[in-house]
Amino acid sequence: MAITEKEIAGARKAWGEALIAIAKAYEADGIDGARSVASDVLDAAYGYNMGDVLFKPTLASGEKTFRPSKKGALSYFVGHDDDYPLDGGFGIKGWRECESETSAVFIEGDVAMWMGWVTMTDKDGNVTKVDKSWGYKKDAEGTLRIVLHHSSLPYQP
Repeated sequence: MAITEKEIAGARKAWGEALIAIAKAYEADGIDGARSVASDVLDAAYGYNMGDVLFKPTLASGEKTFRPSKKGALSYFVGHDDDYPLDGGFGIKGWRECESETSAVFIEGDVAMWMGWVTMTDKDGNVTKVDKSWGYKKDAEGTLRIVLHHSSLPYQP
């Protein structure tokens, strides 16, 4: 089943909506609410059901830079995990808007890659723009899954 650009656009939109849902769950129900929503997001959007995910979060460093496991990804999004003491919970930062701008897309059958910018705005109007790459693969049920997620702050010469 070939991936379409429309599916990729939908996946990016869903990811942004999920980030906002995690932030709002944290505000309404604390860390337990945020953890529950984030766990569901990881199950729905990422390919941890197919094996390791090549995930390099924006604000991760040192020995815990890469997050191939769901546990590591969950910690990145909500923090509060003693195994990842540097995680502040990227997903609980009060996000209210998330938009993406495509630089390029590559599609080959059931594998696709997207590269561009993602701009997020928090509840105070602060804007964060990151360079982002996502790799997608359809699983056995035909669900589009993120199998590569690389994010970094733009280079400042």
